[in-house]
Amino acid sequence: KDSQYSSHVVDVSSDAQGKFSHDPIFSFLHAYGLLMQVLDAIQELEQLKERRDLSLCVLMALVYAQKKRPNPDRDVIQELDGRVKEERKTASPKALYYAGLLLWLLGRNDKAREYVDRMIKISSGSKEGIVLKGWIELRSNKDAYAKKSGKYFDEALKEKSDIFALMGKVHYYEFRQNYSGALETINQVIVSYPSFLPALVKKMKLLLTLQDWEQTIDAAQRLLQRDKNNLEALRMLALHSLCREGDVGEVALNQCFLGLLFVYCCVCAGIIRCQLMEGQIEDAEQQLEFLTEIQQSIGKSGELLYLRALLAVKKCRPPDEATNLLNDTVDTHFSALQGLPLSVEYFEKLNPDFLLEIAKEYLALSPAPAPGQPPAPQLQHCASVLDTVVKVVPGLMQAVFLMAKVRFQSGDIEAAQSSLQHCLDQNPAHADAHLLMAQIHLMQGNFKLSSQSLELCLSHNFEIREHPLYHLIKAQAQRKLGQLQEAIQTLQMAMSLCAVKRTGSSTKRQSKRVELSSADCVSVFLELAEALWLNGEQHEAAKVMQDAINEFTGTPEELRVTIANADLALMRGDTELALSMLRNITPEQPYYIQAKEKMAEIYLNHRKEKRLYVSCYRDLVDKLPSPHTFLLLGDAYINVQEVGESQTLVSFCLYFSVNELPLLTEDCRYLVLLAKVQSKVNKDDEALLSLQRARDVQAKVLKRAQLEQPDSVPAQKQLAAEICAEIAKHCSSQRGYERAVKFYKEALVYCESDSKVMLELAQLYLTLDDVEACQQQCSAILKNDPVNESATLMMADLMFRKQDYEQAVFHFQQLLERKPDNYPTLSRLIDLLRRAGKLEEVPRFLEMAEKHSSRAKFEPGYNYCKGLYLWYTGEPNDGLRHFNKARKDNDWGQNAVYNMIEICLNPDNETIGGEVFENLDGDMGNSTEKQESEQLAVRTAEKLLKELKPQTSAGHVQLRILENYCYLATKQKANVERALNVFIEIANSEKDHVPALLAMATAYMILKQTPRARNQLKRIAKMNWNIIDADEFEKSWLLLADIYIQSGKYDMAGELLKRCLRHNKSCCKAYEYMGYIMEKEQSFRDAALNYEMAWKYSNQTNPTIGYKLAFNYLKAKRHVDAIDVCHKVLDAHPNYPRIRKDILDKARATLRS
Repeated sequence: KDSQYSSHVVDVSSDAQGKFSHDPIFSFLHAYGLLMQVLDAIQELEQLKERRDLSLCVLMALVYAQKKRPNPDRDVIQELDGRVKEERKTASPKALYYAGLLLWLLGRNDKAREYVDRMIKISSGSKEGIVLKGWIELRSNKDAYAKKSGKYFDEALKEKSDIFALMGKVHYYEFRQNYSGALETINQVIVSYPSFLPALVKKMKLLLTLQDWEQTIDAAQRLLQRDKNNLEALRMLALHSLCREGDVGEVALNQCFLGLLFVYCCVCAGIIRCQLMEGQIEDAEQQLEFLTEIQQSIGKSGELLYLRALLAVKKCRPPDEATNLLNDTVDTHFSALQGLPLSVEYFEKLNPDFLLEIAKEYLALSPAPAPGQPPAPQLQHCASVLDTVVKVVPGLMQAVFLMAKVRFQSGDIEAAQSSLQHCLDQNPAHADAHLLMAQIHLMQGNFKLSSQSLELCLSHNFEIREHPLYHLIKAQAQRKLGQLQEAIQTLQMAMSLCAVKRTGSSTKRQSKRVELSSADCVSVFLELAEALWLNGEQHEAAKVMQDAINEFTGTPEELRVTIANADLALMRGDTELALSMLRNITPEQPYYIQAKEKMAEIYLNHRKEKRLYVSCYRDLVDKLPSPHTFLLLGDAYINVQEVGESQTLVSFCLYFSVNELPLLTEDCRYLVLLAKVQSKVNKDDEALLSLQRARDVQAKVLKRAQLEQPDSVPAQKQLAAEICAEIAKHCSSQRGYERAVKFYKEALVYCESDSKVMLELAQLYLTLDDVEACQQQCSAILKNDPVNESATLMMADLMFRKQDYEQAVFHFQQLLERKPDNYPTLSRLIDLLRRAGKLEEVPRFLEMAEKHSSRAKFEPGYNYCKGLYLWYTGEPNDGLRHFNKARKDNDWGQNAVYNMIEICLNPDNETIGGEVFENLDGDMGNSTEKQESEQLAVRTAEKLLKELKPQTSAGHVQLRILENYCYLATKQKANVERALNVFIEIANSEKDHVPALLAMATAYMILKQTPRARNQLKRIAKMNWNIIDADEFEKSWLLLADIYIQSGKYDMAGELLKRCLRHNKSCCKAYEYMGYIMEKEQSFRDAALNYEMAWKYSNQTNPTIGYKLAFNYLKAKRHVDAIDVCHKVLDAHPNYPRIRKDILDKARATLRS
């Protein structure tokens, strides 16, 4: 029936003539196939016009052919019309059937219906006639008739199977959009008539409509096995290669299909496009007006609306005007697809390339995202267009890349990375994808990965060096790494390329370049201005900023330049100028929220005006009331300690919430803010309840979002993960570690690759001493991000615990060689080396820091690390001096003060409350000088306590414990009892709080209530060790061991001391107790070995340990060693009692004798 298959009709009818020469109908069909070649058709029809049953349809075909001739002969036509009327009067049912068939084939359905109705009437319901009547009704283009066709096919199929009726039923099901029914029926046809190729073709098309690509391709390949030149099968394979796999080369290889590619070219539209590209705006506008006049008579055209949008952009019309024209373009274009099933025709009308052009224009019109504001509407429209293209044509990599770009600009980084990775898996040479991946890595702070992406990009496409965006990303990475001079040079190169692009070039080379968006072009200017300023070139920075103002005034990017200019004024110290610039930005403009936030920051940090700081956020809520601005105001209240106002605000927002999806989403954010407020005022239980409410609400949001707003699901999952992670942190702070693990795992269900959550969970496993689970998390993080510093540190920690010291130090060395002044890492390393018993390795890392910077010795971080090392090696006074240098620093001060207090309260690292070594120092232990020194130390500790400003509830508890340790240090009964009451109160409110339980036990020991102390210490001994309370665990085991030694329970004490050494191989006191036990058991050699270790880890500075070591050397007959130790003790402490008389003199006398 389709004219494009006329040659096929001729071929098939010729074959049939050879097989069924006695049936003239095939000769008629052969002539029908030649109707496009009028003279040949007339010649064949003339030979058939006398055949019975065929004469009527032949005469009608001759009339049709004669009318098709270039110069129709009216007399001949009139004569043939007369003969048709005569033949019709006496026509047999078969003649009427053939006539009706011809009229139906020629598209004259009403006339065909007359002939078939008459045929059915005189033949008493001929089955053939009923089937043809069904086809006529189906193709009538009238729903009322078409819906009746099914009953005709069903009636014909009652008696027996009929291929024409079955195929009719397939088409009827298609019309009713019952594609499953159509597929079932076509399968019946294939089973009954396996050699009927049109059935296989129809099945292939139905499978495509059902979007079952795998079976569609299988059907196409089976067709080609039957007919290797089958046109439809070749077209389907080509369509699959293009749409699903994006393999254009595979299509190009298919020479049979090249002639079938559909190319639509509107000459006028093409000319207008060329004129717009060449900058001939007036000529293009005239042509467009002419085309618009023509189009009014034939309806809207998507292509024409698109050209009008392009013209609006070129004429610098307001972005909204161009955006509205693009919206009309999309609506018009998609209206042509309504009701079409997935088919070859659908793909032709979809025209994905045209949609990509529209998407690119949307992207070009989208301003750079303003912090705190929703994505630009252009991005939302662009995402909608691309979503359709990607779903229907997933193999079109340019569409996938553009979708990644939209997601990146919308803030959905994870989805953007996923799309880009898919692009690069399919095409590793996709330069633009590498560039965007480099931008993402840069934004995430992964500078090394960003550089790797740029290098890959360059290796695949050397011309990318002429793309300004390549230089912009490279410069941003250089600036982050502190390479200012290199960044300036790179940005100047980008600037020169931007200038070429703006001025234009007719060279072929220029036309190959990928254009830089306005947003990125502004970024080049602003990055260069900032880099010049930081490099001390203020005059040059001001010139670049003025160029930016001149270049972008009147464009959507103008406000970014204004905000950056305000930043420059702020750097010069001119806060009034910065504020006046920012005040000019109005609520209607896109960067209003950012401008207000900048103003607030100036008021708070530069002018110290809290009232004006808060008023900026109040203005935001007044001018742009939204959940986001309410949250900003709530945060502002918290920042200025107006917690009550913040709580009232959040409660107000929650009170007026409505059960609608957007408002439910904001409810979660309000509840999270409320929890933050409650934490600030130490209402931890209420904060946890608020977070759990937020989690419940977010679960509802996610369930509804999947149905109502599927595009928002990734962002909603991210929020759900953040809430679960926050709950986990609260549980962890209250020592509910198992619950914390549960909530971290739930967070990872929502965002399985969130490295921040994975890191926090790994840290928690480390706290619980679950080494294997911690290592799994760290390995997963490092697999995605090989240079993740925190995960590397944790892996090093794990290596220490596995006693693989070389590997652990290697991890740290890598980090410190890259950045020797990475003091947080160095402090971690010192602690781990202490636990590994390798403190002698610390000095070389301190020297690396000193060599790296001449100012290292003045750095608070360096002094903190040096103080830590000195404290751990038995030099508390020097340690105190270095901690004091870090004491006023924002980053290191609080930890330094905590350590200083600990040193003041226990300078010699004694077991407070222990009785084993209580009087071994003889007279020195009770000297007036020592007592005065201790009292001075307590007073110093009390002063230092006032400098502590804890930010968490756990910090406040720690402060209370330290305050009351000062009372313990006085050894006065009233003070000790007062402290004990506080410790009991904390232990009752904080479940299994190791520091509080240890403090209780210490107080009981000072009060000589040993059984009560033992009960608390045994309770701690049953708990799982964790890194947070590591020092308290160690002190509690030592104190319990002391009690057992006093009771003569050496085996039980020995087990506890081994536990100490398992977790801290530098534990001097554990070795000292072990030596004492061996000494009591008269095993002087073993005692000497343990005292040797104690002497080593006290850095040979503790005279008491020196005395005991020398004494046991003497008992073990190691007289020379005994003398050597005595000299070392006496060099440092010339008046140390008894060592000369008890050991040195005896050892010398023994050697002389």
